[in-house]
Amino acid sequence: MSVVMTVVLVAGLLGAYGYYRYLLSGLVTVPIEPGSNRPPETGALNVLLVGSDSRDGDNKVYGAKSQGTGERTDTIMLLHIAPNRDNATVISFPRDTMVQIPECEGRSGAVLPAGIRQINSAFNDGGINCTIKTLESLTNIKINHFVKVDFTGFKSIIDAIGGIEICLPKAVNDPQAKLQLAAGKHVVNGEQALGYVRTRYSLGDGSDLSRIQRQQVFLTKVAEKVTDGGLLTDPVRLNGFLQAAIGAVTVDEELTVDRMLEIANSVRGLTAKELKGITVPVEPYPPDTDRVQFAQPAADNFFENVRNDVEVTAAPVPGKSAAPKIEHSQVRVQVLNATGEQGKAGQVAEELAAQGFVVTHVGNAAPAATTTIRYAKKDAQDGPAYGDAVAARLSKDKRTPVEGKIKPLTMEPYGAKAAKAPGGPVVQLVIGADWPGVRVQSAIPDSLKDKVVDTSTNPCL
Repeated sequence: MSVVMTVVLVAGLLGAYGYYRYLLSGLVTVPIEPGSNRPPETGALNVLLVGSDSRDGDNKVYGAKSQGTGERTDTIMLLHIAPNRDNATVISFPRDTMVQIPECEGRSGAVLPAGIRQINSAFNDGGINCTIKTLESLTNIKINHFVKVDFTGFKSIIDAIGGIEICLPKAVNDPQAKLQLAAGKHVVNGEQALGYVRTRYSLGDGSDLSRIQRQQVFLTKVAEKVTDGGLLTDPVRLNGFLQAAIGAVTVDEELTVDRMLEIANSVRGLTAKELKGITVPVEPYPPDTDRVQFAQPAADNFFENVRNDVEVTAAPVPGKSAAPKIEHSQVRVQVLNATGEQGKAGQVAEELAAQGFVVTHVGNAAPAATTTIRYAKKDAQDGPAYGDAVAARLSKDKRTPVEGKIKPLTMEPYGAKAAKAPGGPVVQLVIGADWPGVRVQSAIPDSLKDKVVDTSTNPCL
């Protein structure tokens, strides 16, 4: 389900300690062999998250008659973490989507012919390798790792972190999902949380798409609880969480403790605020309108954006006040290189100019450890907003305010736009040794922005 990557990241952060390494050695692992003709690496980290609907073992309480009939992917999500490790996107694939599944080896070893089938049948018929092969063929995005969790594992993880707060817009009584709660806010335990993310007809419009958005909201709440809720500083809770997590998930054999630690260290600065959820654009499937298919060209355009590491941004929250937006074309920027790396100012100037900023000058500055953005004292009223417009495009999205006026330094004019620059404040970007890079400009179409789920999404809707 949607909590499993949080498990991996927390485990990785602690993997350097002997006791936690001992715990993690108990992870159940399986090999992944989806074939040789795979998409290229891009530096991004892509982890497939699958929620199994198996009714075997302890899961028989959710349908004893379905024991021994295999398992489908009740939830299919692809976690995409950008190469700079500064943002993460969870891409959901509706389980009712009809897609072209490539030829795969079945669970019995027999060859499964290619054909148009429901996307979650890839897992039921061909296991994780067929699922990975199918998703890679559809998206041209290479999947690096996978994590699987079943119903019982999901419950144990939620119980171990002390439950999650949810908000119901109306009372729910769904015996099939084992969920009965009044309208309003509740802190739900594992059993109730499972019912909340599984129920389909008691909340929303009854579609899998509506349920997916609810699961994505739940994911943001789990991420907040784990990263900001004191779990990492509470040894007793932490131990209980890891004990539950290790018994709850199955991962690929290449997701070793050292690999987890490597991943965790690379995303150490990533918080729940940088986590976005979105569903692949779909439309009704003409032969059976109870199913869906990828909406084209929107789906292919979206996958291309992900491959090119275009960040996903949410639409503004209706009714929420916001400061006047500073357009990139209003901002005059002087770019100074304080790294000692030859040509760095020109390189960054090109990247900012490509995003619409008016770069007026480039130059060099004395070596500095920290990247800073400066503005003149006389611009104390408007300077911060213009500086923030530049800071928002840095990968770590941070800005260091500097008192005093812009320092006079030797610079050269940059580009033809300099002579026609707007009359607003001038900001000075000093590239320090900790330079985080420039974010890729978002190209997610407006038609998808209201589908994005993040920490600002109202869970009561």
